[in-house]
Amino acid sequence: MTFFQAVSSVLGKYATFHGRAPRSELWWFTLFGVLAPWIAGLLDLVLFHGVYFVQHGETQALSPLYSLAQLALLIPSFAVGARRFHDMNRTGWWQLLIFTGIGAFVVLVWFMFKGTEGPNRFGPDPLGQF
Repeated sequence: MTFFQAVSSVLGKYATFHGRAPRSELWWFTLFGVLAPWIAGLLDLVLFHGVYFVQHGETQALSPLYSLAQLALLIPSFAVGARRFHDMNRTGWWQLLIFTGIGAFVVLVWFMFKGTEGPNRFGPDPLGQF
């Protein structure tokens, strides 16, 4: 799966928490989830330079595009994470480990494992479709 296929697949399944996602889909979308807000932040800097709505001590910021990009990618990020866990024949609720601190490392390692081959209780093998 290429970068553009992964991004279009995840955004096409914006809030779909069922089914399976291969590793490439998750990692390409993770890259997109880093690049898109970064580019939006640069656009904020260019478009809103010198205009500040939030001021914390000496730090001043206005980043509506960055904030909107992050917010827009929140649900599909959790959705692709759930589908990635489904590919490993685990429930998507395992994502909640991310909020425990050390659990984030466990989830990161699990996301690196290959999914179950062939169909499992969450659906057919996503690699069989490409």
